[in-house]
Amino acid sequence: MRSLTGTGLIVTALTATVAALLFPLWSYADRTGTAAGAAAADPTAGSVPTRFGPLSATDRDFVERVRLAGLWETPAGQQALERGTTAAVKLAGRHLVDGHTALDQHVRDVGQRLGLELPSQPNAEQRRWLTRLGAAHGGAYDREFANILRFAHGKVFALVGQVRASTRNSAVRELADDAATTVLDHMKVLEDTGLVDFDALASGPPRPAPPASGAEPPPAPAAPHAHDAPEPASPGPDPTPTATPPLSSPSPSSPSPSSPSPSEES
Repeated sequence: MRSLTGTGLIVTALTATVAALLFPLWSYADRTGTAAGAAAADPTAGSVPTRFGPLSATDRDFVERVRLAGLWETPAGQQALERGTTAAVKLAGRHLVDGHTALDQHVRDVGQRLGLELPSQPNAEQRRWLTRLGAAHGGAYDREFANILRFAHGKVFALVGQVRASTRNSAVRELADDAATTVLDHMKVLEDTGLVDFDALASGPPRPAPPASGAEPPPAPAAPHAHDAPEPASPGPDPTPTATPPLSSPSPSSPSPSSPSPSEES
């Protein structure tokens, strides 16, 4: 009897131990069973076969983002060439135009080879950034351009590294190589403007830049009204009298008081 009881206790203890070990594994599987969890745990989730290798959901998202970048950063660069007030801002605009023109041609070729339908216009956030740039002028425009574009390139740069490290698709890998070179070049020329606020970028999207000091001349002061003119401390003589000559002035028809009369001369 004692032997059976001891055996039962041992079996019970072993069962509890196995259950404790299996519970964390079950919990982890449950958490990663969602679509978001599966994508985070496995970057190859949702893969479809292509002649260039498996194409994952992350790969497809990357190709679309590269296309979206060209749709708004190319016109932003063209605008900087026209409205930038410094040589460094204009140079950054030229790099954006040249770089994204070539990269956009590459991404459209990859999209065609992989059978992907790519966007044809910027997304809502990118359109808002273009609107902000269009409303800025002078030095405020330069700061908006440098910080908005640097923020956008920083987001894409992180995705490029992730895709380049994990993709199994040779066409996507080549696009990631091209994108990495282009985006890094753009980040450098934007930083070379000296206008990037790194502390602000670390906390999120850039806020609208304040207008440049002295961008608009101050309004001319209004002419004072008559009742606003200060009154003189004490009345004084009219400095330019015209009605009558001063009493000290001799009359032109009378002899001068200093000249003797004819009777006195005789």
